[in-house]
Amino acid sequence: MDLPKKVVLCEVGPRDGLQNEIKTLNVDEKINLINSISESGFKVIEVGSFMHPKAVPQMATTDEVFKKIKKLDGVEYRALIANIKGLERAVCCGAKKVKLNVSASKAHNLVNLNRTPEESVASFKEIVTVALSNNISVSGSISMPFGSPWEHEIPISDVKKIVNAYLNEGITEISLSDTSGMAVPNQVYNFCVDMKTDFPAVKWILHFHNTRGMGIANIFAGMQAGITWFDTSFAGVGGCPFVPGASGNVSTEDVLHMLNEMNIETGINLDKVINTSKHLINILKHTTDSYILKAGKSKDLIRKLSSVQESKQ
Repeated sequence: MDLPKKVVLCEVGPRDGLQNEIKTLNVDEKINLINSISESGFKVIEVGSFMHPKAVPQMATTDEVFKKIKKLDGVEYRALIANIKGLERAVCCGAKKVKLNVSASKAHNLVNLNRTPEESVASFKEIVTVALSNNISVSGSISMPFGSPWEHEIPISDVKKIVNAYLNEGITEISLSDTSGMAVPNQVYNFCVDMKTDFPAVKWILHFHNTRGMGIANIFAGMQAGITWFDTSFAGVGGCPFVPGASGNVSTEDVLHMLNEMNIETGINLDKVINTSKHLINILKHTTDSYILKAGKSKDLIRKLSSVQESKQ
């Protein structure tokens, strides 16, 4: 079985993680978390989104956070935008990377962005033109490619139409986001192989929610298909405010622990990530679905058992 020797994890907790929390973190709390994640070795961090504050109030302070975080060399700090106004805010903050989104589910796109997928695609041209003129690179994301709670199955042909729309605008980095948590491993593998075959110029990023416990299994299937970029969220917090029952993206520390145990390189310090996630849990005042925060690292358990045996001798 061929698996990649190196994988890139994109930390989306500051955006996808915090946007669905009841508690809204203040600016300093967000800055401290992002700076901590930067120092852990991440090369891609999704700082927040430039959405209307009434739609996603947890992201209302993204402008201030973006300006005040400590930006390390070699780290990509990106933000999600929905329209030209969001891009204008990104320009004012000095952002160098923004991400567009369209849902493969028509019903979800209407709830999330108040537009049909076709209307979202039609708005890409102006946004990309303005972004490039301000030295801002643009990536794209597609929600619900693996299934939707509204339509259930999404024809892969519908997803490919959106991919072609991105490519027509010169966007070659595209994230496939399982917002509803409906994907399963064999589907992910076949889907990714098909997409890589039809669109070899695209850099694919996979974004899995752990709603039904399939997050890590789907990441493994993606790796088998040759994908090497994945979104994760510290402590496994988050979800989509517009999808009933949607849980957070798969836990960063869980994925990182798996990759470490498999000797797959990430360049990220797991212990620092665990400390950041524990700090976040203290702020939120509730537990999450992170297995590593509950059970600890495998190697820690081995050391504890060895220590107990030595004390008995």
